[in-house]
Amino acid sequence: MYFFLCTLAFVDICYPTVTLPKLMDILISGSNSITFLQCFTQMYFFFALAAVEVMLLSSMAYDRYVVICKPLRYHCIMNKRVCVLMIAGTWISGFTNSTLLISLVSNLSVCRSDKIKQLFCDIKAVADISCERAIFYNSIYVEIFSVGLMTCSLNVTSYINIIRTILNIKSKRGRQKTFSTCTSHFTVLIIFYGSAFWMYMRPPSESKDLDPVFSVLYVGVTPMLNPLIYSLRNKEIKDALINKENYK
Repeated sequence: MYFFLCTLAFVDICYPTVTLPKLMDILISGSNSITFLQCFTQMYFFFALAAVEVMLLSSMAYDRYVVICKPLRYHCIMNKRVCVLMIAGTWISGFTNSTLLISLVSNLSVCRSDKIKQLFCDIKAVADISCERAIFYNSIYVEIFSVGLMTCSLNVTSYINIIRTILNIKSKRGRQKTFSTCTSHFTVLIIFYGSAFWMYMRPPSESKDLDPVFSVLYVGVTPMLNPLIYSLRNKEIKDALINKENYK
């Protein structure tokens, strides 16, 4: 579990650094222009890290499933070799998926304004100024939906089995204690999937006024909340905070 948490923490550090430096430069200098190379580099690493995070969260869901449903076999199933392979698979798959998306975007022709109505170079915002908008939307929906469906199915399957196992526990205290081990991960999943699906699976004809709000949510807020959510669920950290408050 902690191996996955360390990787998630590293991704959460890298994720905002892709977009926030340029955003800070825009806010400070007032120059909201970006070069073609900078835009595509930003898009590439943004979607690569986003894909890594969503696959990593699915790997963590499976890890929680093994802990709760097969506790006696946990160290046999989730040994060091398996964990390393799962982590490596998320990184390879994430960057491969991003490469496919960026190669698709690079073939677009801009026939509208060159102004992107977004806080950073987002693929959906770039598609809005392209000539092949309809074709591109269909392609990007298939690409993103396939990754989202695969990871979401794994999460749902894992939690169905987890809930089924928890319901079979006779004591109420035992059920609460067991489910509490999943609440942090489940909360992060809801925030991440909720904002991402609203951004990319919403019909393009709907109002785009909320796009910057949701982009900030999954670009800045979610990575910031992840360590906070996991930390506050840790008994040692809660005890340390309580003792510090009592000391004051």
